[in-house]
Amino acid sequence: MSSTTHDQTASGQVELVIGGMTCASCATRIERKLNKVDGVSATVNYATEKARVTLPPGLSTEDVVKVVEETGYTATIPDTAPPAEGEGSAGGGEYDEHTRSLRQRMLVSVALTVPVIALAMVPPLQFTNWQWLSLTLAAPVVVWGAWPFHKATWTNLRHGAATMDTLISVGVTAAFLWSLYALFLGGAGRPGLRHGFDLTVQRGMAGDNIYLEVATGLAAAILAGRFFEARSKRRAGAALRTLLELGAKEVAVLRDGREERVPIEQLAVGNVFVVRPGEKIATDGVVDEGSSAVDASMLTGESVPVEVGPGDAVVGATVNAGGRLLVRATRVGSDTQLAQMAKLVEDAQSGKAEIQRLADRIAGVFVPIVIALAVATLGFWLGASAGAATAFSSAVAVLIIACPCGLGLATPTALLVGTGRGAQLGILIKGPEVLESTRRIDTVVLDKTGTVTTGRMSLQQVHTTAGVGDVEALRLAGAAEHASEHPIAKAIAVAAEDRVGTLPPVAEFGSLEGLGVQGVVEGHAVLVGRTSLLEQWSITLPEDLRVAKKEAEAQGRTAVAVAWDGQARAVLVVADTIKPTSAEAIRGLRALGLRPVLLTGDNEVAAQAVAAEVGIDEVIAEVLPKDKVEVITRLQGEGRVVAMVGDGVNDAAALAQADLGLAMGTGTDVAIEASDLTLVRGDLRAAVDAIRLARRTLRTIKGNLFWAFAYNVAALPLAAVGLLNPLIAGAAMAFSSVFVVSNSLRLRRFRSATGQPT
Repeated sequence: MSSTTHDQTASGQVELVIGGMTCASCATRIERKLNKVDGVSATVNYATEKARVTLPPGLSTEDVVKVVEETGYTATIPDTAPPAEGEGSAGGGEYDEHTRSLRQRMLVSVALTVPVIALAMVPPLQFTNWQWLSLTLAAPVVVWGAWPFHKATWTNLRHGAATMDTLISVGVTAAFLWSLYALFLGGAGRPGLRHGFDLTVQRGMAGDNIYLEVATGLAAAILAGRFFEARSKRRAGAALRTLLELGAKEVAVLRDGREERVPIEQLAVGNVFVVRPGEKIATDGVVDEGSSAVDASMLTGESVPVEVGPGDAVVGATVNAGGRLLVRATRVGSDTQLAQMAKLVEDAQSGKAEIQRLADRIAGVFVPIVIALAVATLGFWLGASAGAATAFSSAVAVLIIACPCGLGLATPTALLVGTGRGAQLGILIKGPEVLESTRRIDTVVLDKTGTVTTGRMSLQQVHTTAGVGDVEALRLAGAAEHASEHPIAKAIAVAAEDRVGTLPPVAEFGSLEGLGVQGVVEGHAVLVGRTSLLEQWSITLPEDLRVAKKEAEAQGRTAVAVAWDGQARAVLVVADTIKPTSAEAIRGLRALGLRPVLLTGDNEVAAQAVAAEVGIDEVIAEVLPKDKVEVITRLQGEGRVVAMVGDGVNDAAALAQADLGLAMGTGTDVAIEASDLTLVRGDLRAAVDAIRLARRTLRTIKGNLFWAFAYNVAALPLAAVGLLNPLIAGAAMAFSSVFVVSNSLRLRRFRSATGQPT
């Protein structure tokens, strides 16, 4: 037991790594035992081999560990240190220590089993006393190869429980002991014995039948199934391990003007560190000095590098693709965006959907039912005077074929792969319950600013009177607006700098709240703002500018008047910029059968203009931030199942109220916390990918459950009536688990429909 568990008392959540689980019913047993403790709420995930436990006040982690150990398993606090290179990591390939051990046991067992099966199935190979060679080869497989099943069975029996390992161990042991009886006490040991093979159970004299091929074949087949299952589980979790390893290992911290390379763990908030071209940015921070292009594709799925300069925020694990940067750390360790992403993914993988809880309940009662069925099958055939060999073979086949391993793996493996793939595409799914929500939604409510639009004002058009050039109007207006902090003023100033270059200085600057600005530029008295500002100076707009202003306002845009030297000479049209991908995203949502609704606090005219440009028919405008929740509630009252996409603090309550909340990762932490899905890149098309991926993951889970359950239901009667040889039953049972995991792994090939890298 980890020493870190001692004397921990917590009122909150703790995560434990569970050891010794071999099947889904093991996880069910541990979960049931933990939930019997007063105040404890626990979920145990067989695929991730972890337990998520909520502790009541006064209960220590050590108490919970003891409960797990009393159930016959081990529990430790997970090691939070980053994995060593090539060890337990994506770089370590598909094998960890457990998988390597399983692989060795499987290879030896298969090597010994092949000749045993060949001798049993091919009569021409059966030389005199071949059965004794089969016994020699079979003994190590039954004892050493199947040891994990025997050990788990004994452990569970000591605690009064039975799992799928019990079925396997009983089946292997029964087949081997029967063979020993037939060889030493029956007639199977005589020289010249011939032994045939058939897909069905063959009736004959009890003492003439040996089942060494069943004992070894079953053990080898299950070991092979467990090995491929373990390897596939590691592959399924590779995306999360890769995400955890994206961060830099060392960082060059600037101290007293000198660069000093230190381990990333020593970096503190406020430290300034150097990022050279091609290096990873060590942690979240703000650029102090330098400019460059930053490649964030590994974290956001966005392929286009982002230009950054002094004052711009950067995210840890992204790559500096251009010049040298000095960055001041703002968040380190578990507070970084990368760490929060990894935690969200891991939380989702550790959770359980309601559909999985049903499967767990079935798996939990399945084993005792199967044992009872096997005993009933044995009794029936004996009572029907079919012979002990037939009765025994049919009972063993029932034991083996019924193992519901695939049932237990159906949901967690699909979740592992689906959430991991989502992380690679910049989509974070908070929990398995989200998958159910994506299937049911029919309406998507989109916040306008920052979601459909960029949230940044930009200059759209310049209208001037005769004899006045655009450049002159922009130079004077931009210089006057340069000193203002208003978003519209910034948009004009930025556009002016882009087209004119360095702006002249402004003298006698004045900002008139709600009206505009005034100042003297190059000897000209300049006014920029509303027409009411110009009217205070007895300046009116000429007819052509008045028409341009009306046209702009009819489109929901803002028209800014510009006057100098006592005359109105220009109208600058400014608007919130629609994201270039928004229209494509709306088409994608419609293709998914969803009804988009634009929700905004802007006036009706501006909202309708934006909606028309991106292809939205339904608009709800002039809504105050506090009233957004009421809009969502009203839509739900109309029978709609609503998803909400937003990015701001004022969207948080609506995101929480919606049946499915999607937060743009470029938004506020409050909005992200209130959402069910986080779209790391600020692209509305990611919402389309998120819903597609979530729905496909849910379909995969349902497909897994159907085939796993249908397999058991269909195969059990065949085994009970003697139409299934125990050897074939063992191979088929192992294949069912491998099929479920392999089907889940197909989610790794999910491709974004938005042209993002995969």
